[in-house]
Amino acid sequence: MIDFYTWTTPNGRKVSILLEELGIDYVTHSINITQGDQNSPEFLKISPNNKIPAIVDRDNGLTLMESGAIMHYLAEKHGRFLPTDPAERARVNEWLMWQMGGFGPILGQAHHFLHFNPGKSDYAEERFRNEVARLYGVLDRRLGGRDYICDDYSIADMAIWPWVSRYEWQQVNLADYPNVRAWYQRLLSRDAVQKGYHVPKHMGEIPAG
Repeated sequence: MIDFYTWTTPNGRKVSILLEELGIDYVTHSINITQGDQNSPEFLKISPNNKIPAIVDRDNGLTLMESGAIMHYLAEKHGRFLPTDPAERARVNEWLMWQMGGFGPILGQAHHFLHFNPGKSDYAEERFRNEVARLYGVLDRRLGGRDYICDDYSIADMAIWPWVSRYEWQQVNLADYPNVRAWYQRLLSRDAVQKGYHVPKHMGEIPAG
């Protein structure tokens, strides 16, 4: 059993999608980051960086923060969505780290300047709009002739997809990236992706791409 601490963000949804794909038992604990729940002493014992998501594995008492680390741990523990072949495993980890180190942080800044605070800084808007376009181009080229980021559906796909689901916040038209759009819609058709998107609460219709 997993205790899952999360909120309605792409980083939270990465893990909830994986939990749904694995089909394992978990209990959701809402951490409302707009009200400061992430700063409570109780949550800080689990996630010292006061960020969601975080988990507690009741099987062994392990507490874990950082979405990529959680995904790697759960996939490895349950033997799914992370290849055992060293080369294939390295490729999945490569794209997981691409999301963690670039795609997620840059898109997060785009949300800040383009969606929540437009007009505050022309320089920031141009910088992040251009970098978002570059990163989508990287992803579109990677998905050329592929159904998934790597050879098979993996935690790399689950990590990247929730960030793409906020394409409107990034002022992105997915029609400009046909390979990304096809992949996005392919994953959207999965029941686990749809269920994971609405954890910890239902958020209305998922953007269709």
